Parts: sequence; structure tokens; C-alpha cells
Amino acid sequence: MGCGNVFFTLIITLSVALITYNILISANASLKQELPGPSTSSIIDPIIQMPVEKSRKYGSNAEKRLFHTAVTASDSVYNTWQCRVMYYWFKKHKNGPNLDMGGFTRILHSGKPDNYMNEIPTFIAQPLPAGMDQGYIVLNRPWAFVQWLQKADIKEDYILMAEPDHIIVKPIPNLSKDGLGAAFPFFYIEPKKYESVLRKYFPEEKGPITNIDPIGNSPVIVGKDSLKKIAPTWMNVSLAMKKDPETDKAFGWVLEMYAYAVSSALHGVGNILYKDFMIQPPWDTEIANKFIIHYTYGCDYDLKGRLTYGKIGEWRFDKRSFDTEAPPRNLPLPPPGVPESVVTLVKMVNEATSNIPNWGS
Repeated sequence: MGCGNVFFTLIITLSVALITYNILISANASLKQELPGPSTSSIIDPIIQMPVEKSRKYGSNAEKRLFHTAVTASDSVYNTWQCRVMYYWFKKHKNGPNLDMGGFTRILHSGKPDNYMNEIPTFIAQPLPAGMDQGYIVLNRPWAFVQWLQKADIKEDYILMAEPDHIIVKPIPNLSKDGLGAAFPFFYIEPKKYESVLRKYFPEEKGPITNIDPIGNSPVIVGKDSLKKIAPTWMNVSLAMKKDPETDKAFGWVLEMYAYAVSSALHGVGNILYKDFMIQPPWDTEIANKFIIHYTYGCDYDLKGRLTYGKIGEWRFDKRSFDTEAPPRNLPLPPPGVPESVVTLVKMVNEATSNIPNWGS
């Protein structure tokens, strides 16, 4: 009886959300520029890298499996300068030999063009109606992807979903295979811990809760056809989760990540959990074989190179310091003793800002 009630609730919730989806097409409301707060956890990600075929080589007649890189963003100063840096490094790495990196799109969910349309390839998406995001601007991400996938002419067969605060460290191959996506596993996405909540959206007849991978939507490389099926469900589940007080309280700022993981599982799209996809300074200290630096956490150190996380350091780099204006060119480098990942991050930001025309304008 309990499972039947849960499944009935799921049907009602998703039906209401689907109606919402159908009326969103005409919406053109402005967004509140509020950002979800960062995680305060300092736990090192314990998930072990799963095997991925690395030996694939292209012969003269082999076909590349190109993926299109897509980044959702608002028109805030905060998102814009990050996108400009991200796109600089995308361009620098995409033209090497035997690569899978195809085109790039910034999916701008402000509903109107901005001053960077000629600098960054951009698709204009409509935002959610005013108030629907409840101050959680990330809810615009799945809705923006739905619009882009419906309307854009995407040449590539795969999509890499990335974020503005990603810096590509080296060329990225297509890590997906055999119908599976390739995704970074997050230690704080814990489906088993929240099974009672998740069963509202992933009923028992869909399989064990472990079918839900510990991922968000980014970074993920997934087949375009699969994403076209996942995206509307991702949007509907995100809205349903946000409307449910228990779910909203349980998941907080990572709610939309759980919604993507659930939606991928609902459509039977599993993921290779690729630990080497990216690093997150300051907790990850070495670049090694990683492809992306995700600078979601603040980096605070004293002048002796010791981490002072939770306390503003004598030296710091935190993207939130630049929410109303872009960082200046030539940011000071970290003091001696600071890990390679943080030093590389600041150097790469400096290189981008030094070479992007009209920086700060």
C-alpha cells in the first residue's frame, strides 16, 4: 500500500510539473540574481575512479565522437566573467589533433542578449516565471537546457554539460561509451542516505536506489538523444523537489543535482563515475591527469602557505569576491607552499584576463 501511495504521489507531482512546463514557453520574466551558497564540507571525496577505456585511438578512417560543450549562465557580472574565462580555455584546447571537442554554447537564461554575444557563441533561453525559482537560480538550468535542445541545431551527437566556474586544464576526450554517460562523482550526493526522500521521485519498481548515481548534471558527457529525453524530466523533478518542503530541506543547494541524477536513472541512462574528470581546490591539491578545475570553494591561506579554510586568509582567491565586478588582471599569485592546483588556477585566470579584449568592461 505504501509503495502505491508513493507512486500515485509521484504521478500527481510530475503531472502538475508537466503542465507547468507546457505553459513556460511563453514566459519572459526577469531573474533574481541570488546564488545558492557553497558547501561547507571538507571531506575528501572517497569515491574510487571506475575503469574507463583509455586506449581508443583514431585511425585515418575512424570516426570521432564529437561532443558539444554547453554552459548555462545568467547575465550577471558574476556568471559573465567566469564564462569569458571558461571560453578562453575551451578555445585554447579544442584544436589539438584527434580530439572529441566540438562546438561551444553559452545558454543564457536571461531571456535577452547581452554585450558578449560576439565573443561567446550564445543561445538565448527564457527564464522561469518570476518567483518560480524561489531564490534558487539554479532551477533555471534544466529549463534552459530543455529550450536549447528543442530549438538549437546541435551538430554533435554528444553533449558535455559544464559550468561557468570550470577551467579546462587539458583537451577533454569523449569519456562516455556503450550508451553510458561519463560523470564526476560527488561525495555529497548520497542516494542511499536519502532513500526515503528519493522514493517520492524514483519508485521501487524502477529498481534499487543504487541505480541513482552520485552525480549532478555537470560535468557530464552524455548522448544528445539521451539528454533530450532526460532534460524535461530533470526540469519537472527539480520543480517538484523544490515545492516539497521535506525534499527542499534535505537537499538544499544541491537539490537540482539530485534531480538530474534521479532523471538520468528514470530513463535508464547509467554513468561511468570518472574521478579524474575534475579537481576542486583547495581540497584537491594536484592537477595530475584531471581535465577540469572547478573553483567552487574559496581558497584561503596565510603567508606561510597554510590553508585557513573557514577564515579569510592573508592571501585568498574566492570567486564570490567578484560578484559585482570582474577580477582585475594580474591577480597576485599565492605564497610559497600553496598547492599546485591553486597556483595553476590563479595563473590560468590571469592568462585569460590578460588576453581577453576589453576585460573588465
